[in-house]
Amino acid sequence: MKLTIERAALLKSLNHVQSVVERRNTIPILSNVLIEADRNELRLRATDLDLEVVETVAAEVSVPGATTVPAHICYDIVRKFSDGAQLEFALNEDGTGMVLRSGRSEFNLQALAREDFPTLSTGDLDHSFQISAADLRRLIDKTRFAMSTEETRYYLNGIYLHVAETDGSATLRTVATDGHRLAMVELPAPDGAAGMPGIIIPRKTVLELHKLIEECEDGVAIDLSTTQIRIAFDNIVLTSKLIDGTFPEYDRVIPKENDKTMTVDTATFTRAVDRVSTISSERGRAVKVDLDAGKVVLAVNNPDSGSAVEELDVDYAGDGLEIGFNARYLLDIMGQLEGGQACFDMADSGSPMLVRDPDDVSAIYVLMPMRV
Repeated sequence: MKLTIERAALLKSLNHVQSVVERRNTIPILSNVLIEADRNELRLRATDLDLEVVETVAAEVSVPGATTVPAHICYDIVRKFSDGAQLEFALNEDGTGMVLRSGRSEFNLQALAREDFPTLSTGDLDHSFQISAADLRRLIDKTRFAMSTEETRYYLNGIYLHVAETDGSATLRTVATDGHRLAMVELPAPDGAAGMPGIIIPRKTVLELHKLIEECEDGVAIDLSTTQIRIAFDNIVLTSKLIDGTFPEYDRVIPKENDKTMTVDTATFTRAVDRVSTISSERGRAVKVDLDAGKVVLAVNNPDSGSAVEELDVDYAGDGLEIGFNARYLLDIMGQLEGGQACFDMADSGSPMLVRDPDDVSAIYVLMPMRV
């Protein structure tokens, strides 16, 4: 194998695939990236056995071939070359090493046989549809913050993607929850999505996908089954196993009868919560919300560092109400609201609060209260 490639093109692709590779591996081949050169194309493949990313990039291939090299080391070397550098890769005769040259620099990297590199096999992915990159980004961006990290409830460690019905129309919906907050966003279901099974996309896959589609402007092809999903766009194909579990009946925790509504300027409220929470403890992060006609008082009391109080004018005409929330969770939700106003629907101090953007009916958020 012998090829030449421009540094920037290789760096971008290597950055995409190497992030899949775990820093610590008990199986040596999983620390490597598979490099396949043919027809003036270089194909890079990385996997952790649950998630696989393949990216194709243009290159000048003089001798076709394939090998595997340490992913993170190769990325770090390429990253440290100057912009515009031309890199030459050549596999030695016995296939045990690869030489990387540029100018007067030369690196010899240990190589493992391509035959030992695992491929994430896919069965019948019998549901397929197309979605715009912007829509897919929205479905992920608005919900990923609420994914759980607790291993005990593994079925919450991802985003639930499924087709639902809203006002008689089919919608493609994503939901994430960690038991303390819930995020739900939907958009009109694309052609072909009807009848798809509800699937839970793992946390790592969600985070990798979020990075990969950041610059994508075209359509995205999605193929899935009950056990796997494949997402293809630009020159990238991401394949992932799905979480084998049942997502909870989230509809049951979305309040329907909350009759006390506070409307407030989103930016003003966010800054106020951020200010008073500065004094809260890292463990508790509790902020008390004291509501009365036309005003809200935000208060934090930390025995170790002091207290903070801030009063804001709000649109509220209900009875007085005191309720507490985790400030970080509240700020996470506020960060998702794009409109100038935020609406908070509450029932009492012990019931979940519904947060919504009056300018965006496609997304809702639920936050559980805490004692303060």
